[in-house]
Amino acid sequence: MSVQVPAADAAELTDRQRRILEYLCEHVGTRTYFKSRLIGEELDLSAKEVGTNMPALQRGRFGLDIEKWGYSSGTTWKVTA
Repeated sequence: MSVQVPAADAAELTDRQRRILEYLCEHVGTRTYFKSRLIGEELDLSAKEVGTNMPALQRGRFGLDIEKWGYSSGTTWKVTA
């Protein structure tokens, strides 16, 4: 299962935010928890870049519920569709 984001909703995002959103939408059907570090490794971003861009995705209407979940060995995000 993957989540489809309307292009109009994603148009207000930066390139990095769009890439993170696409990654989350693609994997939300098989995972619930995502570490910033691992998202960054997949997208050639730093964990800090991922964490800095997640609030824009939390505020948006993209069909995902994104919650900052944990901090042990890096920030973990709980993502559900």
